[in-house]
Amino acid sequence: MNKNSEKISGWKRFLKSMTKAKEIENEEDIMLDHDYDGIKELDNVLPPWWLAGFYITIAISIFYYTQVFFNSEKYSQAKEYATEVAEGKAAIEQYKKEHPELFDDSNIVALTDDENIAKGKELFNTKTCTACHLADLGGSIGPNLTDNTWINGENGGVKDIYTVITKGGRPGKGMIAWESTISREERIQLASYIISMQGSTPANPKAPEGDIIWPKE
Repeated sequence: MNKNSEKISGWKRFLKSMTKAKEIENEEDIMLDHDYDGIKELDNVLPPWWLAGFYITIAISIFYYTQVFFNSEKYSQAKEYATEVAEGKAAIEQYKKEHPELFDDSNIVALTDDENIAKGKELFNTKTCTACHLADLGGSIGPNLTDNTWINGENGGVKDIYTVITKGGRPGKGMIAWESTISREERIQLASYIISMQGSTPANPKAPEGDIIWPKE
């Protein structure tokens, strides 16, 4: 070890050990014959850290290959995926049990507070409901929504209106299903607004349609 190397700090010695680069004064020992416009090439060895990473990558690859192709009974991506899907479905079902009011349509009741009614009115005007029922719900292509007769459903009322909004009206004749477009909460708000308009007086109401009579509450 020469005198200059004794003066090198520990940090620099560590960096040198991680690169294995030759000292500048010894570069002639690894100088290649290549010469590109005066630029010469050194044949330095690969850094130890790079070699270590390369060998680790090879080891991991071999381990992964053997586990996937020779130990598939224990390490199977298909089985792992199926297990995670089953766990996800179980979690969803558990959430439904804990919050039935969010999923059980039999629990639906008409909302009556001003905020929800106002939101329902906004939805009625922005979701093209007015194109068939008019802004005052008096009916045009679609039926009058302010009287107590109904075409779809069983008993009339908020649940039947909600179902028609969700699943659509009569096949080929009625309105489209809005289940994938409007959220459950918004469908309840929309149905509640229609219920709130029962007994109102449209400017030009369409004649009653349907055989279902729903007495005004």
